[in-house]
Amino acid sequence: MDEKVASQVQSKTISSFFERPHVHVEKIPIGPGVPLGIEQVSNPALGIGGAYGAWGAAYDNQELPELLEEQLGVPLAPEERLNLAELGFLSRHHVPQLSAEEHVRLEVSVGARLLRAAAQACGWAISEIEAVLVGISIPATEDYVERIAAEAGVPDSALKVSVHKACDGSVAALHLALNPELPVNRSLRQNIAERLLGKKVLVGGIEGLSRVLRQARDKQAIQLFGNGAGLLGLIPGRTMKFLVGGTREAYDEEGVLQVRMTYPHSHRRGADDSLIEVVETGEQSIRVAGMMHEPEEPAAPVVMAGPMGMVKLFVRNGVEAVRGVYQAYRDLMAQRNMSGRDIAVAIVHHANFKINQLKEKQLWKEGIRLPMPWLLSDFGNVSAATNMIAFLRQLASLKPGDHVLFDGFGAGTYYDVLAVELGG
Repeated sequence: MDEKVASQVQSKTISSFFERPHVHVEKIPIGPGVPLGIEQVSNPALGIGGAYGAWGAAYDNQELPELLEEQLGVPLAPEERLNLAELGFLSRHHVPQLSAEEHVRLEVSVGARLLRAAAQACGWAISEIEAVLVGISIPATEDYVERIAAEAGVPDSALKVSVHKACDGSVAALHLALNPELPVNRSLRQNIAERLLGKKVLVGGIEGLSRVLRQARDKQAIQLFGNGAGLLGLIPGRTMKFLVGGTREAYDEEGVLQVRMTYPHSHRRGADDSLIEVVETGEQSIRVAGMMHEPEEPAAPVVMAGPMGMVKLFVRNGVEAVRGVYQAYRDLMAQRNMSGRDIAVAIVHHANFKINQLKEKQLWKEGIRLPMPWLLSDFGNVSAATNMIAFLRQLASLKPGDHVLFDGFGAGTYYDVLAVELGG
């Protein structure tokens, strides 16, 4: 992402995501009615497809201050306004004021529709789905994945995995589905990756963050985040093959990005000092939950320190995480006498454009040059959904045999990085 690309991001004019030519828009009859847009994507040569979208009214950067004034009861001072275009965000989606019960109904309805759309994009019947793995930062209900699977018509026998690792959630879910050597997989009675080999699986992230922002007072968070979801269908070992991967935890002691845990967690480190708790919540249900540095104010769902704190937190550890996996990838290619092969594209969490740009520059200094396209200007930061939306927007340009690096990172802080080979 050089300066020319940065300029293009900042100057690009954009219409609502709902106005894209292949987006199906409907109104969900909850509250005053909430618009939902879904775009289906598929690449038959790879055997991979999926669906992504957003719900709620679209607000561009000019309209956003009015929304903040409505929610906070005070106008946004000029010095409080983020340069959102410079951060790569031109639009995002927010829902109206709803009751807690209406929010749950809305997000379950959205999730079920997305599951069905993702399966359809792959040419699969929903009854064929054998597992659903979803990353979600602040779920509206503890059994969210189980509820959307049931409403969509996913069989009861399918595995349901909820992954709560903030913005890293969807990449962590993909990692679970593909890498049998992950510590979490080795700790379970049945290794998820081994169980799902050759099976039809839906993996993604679903983030109803505007529900959370309705309760927030943090002006940065309200400007940066929005609603979004992305789910892809794959067959582990066939349409997507694991090459190398790594995961790491670096607890956010300073509370640079504080997040309220609305999911069960003991608030303690494990015996191995891990922040991750894994619970088999049912015969076919698993919850993977990461401990967060929570806000001191009991009602606050999200508190952010400042842009520079975020850069320091995510870039330093993020570069180390990518460096280790990329070196393992190069070693693997050498072992296979394929030293000329390299990563076709890196699908990086869209925290904000400046973070990703600085991260890329730091990697360049170490001789690691990875294409890292910026693909989500019309969503805002949608946390765990960003990697899957970005991958689906890149899908048409990918070919069988391409190697793709997924780079997930987020609050907590958690990092999952893995390289995969696309099949066909």
